[in-house]
Amino acid sequence: MKLRRATTFAVMTSALALAAAARAQGQNAAPDARAAQTLKQMTLDERFDLIRGYMPFQLPEAEKPKGVIFGAGYVKGVPRLGVPALIESDASLGVANMDNVMRHGDVATALPSGAAMASTWDPQLIEQAGAMIGSEARAKGFNVMLAGGVNLVREPRNGRNFEYLGEDPLLAGTLAGHAIRGVQSNRIISTIKHFVLNAQETGRTTLTASIPEQALRESDLLAFEIGIEIGQPGSVMCAYNQVNGVYACENSFLLTDVLRRDWGYKGFVMSDWGAVHSPSIRAGLDQESGTQHSDTPYFGALLRQELAAGRVTDADIDRAVLRILRTMYASGVADDPVKMGRPIDYDAHGKVAQAVAEAGIVLLKNEGGLLPIAGSAKRILVVGGHADAGVPSGGGSSQVTPVGGPALALNIPGEPAWQRRVYAPSPPLTALRAALPQATVRFDDGTDPQRAAAAARDADLVVVFGEQFTTEDKDVPDLSLPDNQNALIAAVATANPKTVVVLETGGPVTMPWLDQVGAVLEAWYSGQRGGEAIARVLTGQVNPSGRLPITFPASLAQTPNPKLPGADLLAGKSDEEIAALPDAQKHFPVTYPEGADVGYRWYDRTKARPLFAFGHGLSYTRFAYKSLAVTGGKGLRVSFQVANVGQRLGVEVAQVYARVNGVKRLVGWRRIELRPGEARQVSVAADPRLLAAFDVAGRRWRVAPGLYEIEVGSAFDQPQLTGKAQLATLSIKP
Repeated sequence: MKLRRATTFAVMTSALALAAAARAQGQNAAPDARAAQTLKQMTLDERFDLIRGYMPFQLPEAEKPKGVIFGAGYVKGVPRLGVPALIESDASLGVANMDNVMRHGDVATALPSGAAMASTWDPQLIEQAGAMIGSEARAKGFNVMLAGGVNLVREPRNGRNFEYLGEDPLLAGTLAGHAIRGVQSNRIISTIKHFVLNAQETGRTTLTASIPEQALRESDLLAFEIGIEIGQPGSVMCAYNQVNGVYACENSFLLTDVLRRDWGYKGFVMSDWGAVHSPSIRAGLDQESGTQHSDTPYFGALLRQELAAGRVTDADIDRAVLRILRTMYASGVADDPVKMGRPIDYDAHGKVAQAVAEAGIVLLKNEGGLLPIAGSAKRILVVGGHADAGVPSGGGSSQVTPVGGPALALNIPGEPAWQRRVYAPSPPLTALRAALPQATVRFDDGTDPQRAAAAARDADLVVVFGEQFTTEDKDVPDLSLPDNQNALIAAVATANPKTVVVLETGGPVTMPWLDQVGAVLEAWYSGQRGGEAIARVLTGQVNPSGRLPITFPASLAQTPNPKLPGADLLAGKSDEEIAALPDAQKHFPVTYPEGADVGYRWYDRTKARPLFAFGHGLSYTRFAYKSLAVTGGKGLRVSFQVANVGQRLGVEVAQVYARVNGVKRLVGWRRIELRPGEARQVSVAADPRLLAAFDVAGRRWRVAPGLYEIEVGSAFDQPQLTGKAQLATLSIKP
């Protein structure tokens, strides 16, 4: 399925009668001037209302806002001045309705996971996906989407990796920026989150991420910097964890020095839900999010006490309010208020989700051209993964209740309901039967490996689905497929070597059966129409074009932290028990031996050979590279030719790497669709920050003069062309 660049979605406007004149008078003024004018007219209580958010469904009935949709958060507006309430929804993968409890029966288009979106390497498609979910948010009555997850994948066991966009700062930052741009094209606000180093769920509210400033600037902060430059998000959400001993939401180095002084960010900073530990408005936090009615919020009575005592000034409060107001005016939220109940074209939006799923499926192995499924395969066996019901999603606050309702919802014993396993109603089995009418396609649920193996012996081809559930608030213990699935795959492959494995995982997994199977697809959590997307790739209606945005380790021993930090200390403890631990224990340090060399850079530095490398992905056609030209001096530009030398239309993701301080870094890429026999000249200009080291003392990026090795290829470990560039000294202010 091929879609054009982002569709322009209709923007609906409505107005409170009391505010219409004020909006009309001020719309042509600059956002800063409008914010200043509004601030002058606000009472102190109104200012405090704007810097504290609530979880609306937990408010007493008498205090619940009327005429608004309930989601993750609600911030009171100032109707008399035309300042709307902020109505917030969790968001990166669609308009979330976690556990279907906030809005019973409300559905939304479920995008594939962040890992799947990152595997597309397609900024324009991801921007279109952002525009789609943003339009649904507006149509439902939300004007803030808590989207833009751009935490780098440092820890492969992280339960939220499925939400994020890979391990490389250029790839993740670029895609996050385009997703945010798409969301905000609907004149609503998007966040970028979680600022910063929320790299694991184990101990996420108490751990301290310990990393030198230079390494942080060259990795995780760079991803945020790029994402903010491209997307211009209205808000930055600070993280739960500490960074170098200071909570992220009261960390003046991050919120003031980096974000405002160095990057010139003009939006506002909101906290993650429950991430505030002091009235930290002077550190750079502007809004405490997700408080409960029973709370004594830090940005409520406690901040008023600080104000009365002179430890916080009126100017501190005004600064935060100005940032929020300015964002409302700059984004269009104030001038085009949202209204509940607008119609949504779920069919058109499902096509967007399917296009993302198809572009994000990665063909990891295809021995002997086993795929696409040949017409000679008349007896096909599909095994496991609830493939007869639907496709899985990840758990937690990002979980979307899909259009059509969950095909399957499995509660996990002993776990909260919001960590249940939800399947979108897009069964791969049904899609395969529709795509292969000439074949008999049978199903075995995979609960008995010997029964499945016996059935496999009678099949021309076997497709086994291997699934891994991951969720917010819980890391996976290891990288194995759970529930005896490795034994199932091995038994089936032993019975029939013409076995294809389709992985539906939140992140990387190990594959002890890899040498036994003929082909492997990584389909991730494939969203609203994932079953159709998987079937189209398996049958060759779509040529796979996904490329890995994360490295698949051969084992945890290869990773920077083979033992998950904090896992032993916190095992079996409730949140209350963790909070009661002595500070020295609950604020356990997580160190990062890789420093700035996240993911594939670590493997390059240590010379370890992963199971599958960053950027890896096969096609049903073949590509050839030639005619490399490299120019240097004050910048790096690389040009080359890519040709489709196979027999099918296909997409190549041509990747450009430079070796900086002995380690390869991705400095650019191009996603190119080519007809058989077609060749195209490609040019990539590198962002100089990717060639530089960050000078902490000088607060600037510095490119050292010298000869730099350049590689162009189809994956990190598959260079096709090599060259060198002579670069001159360059100094760049953030």
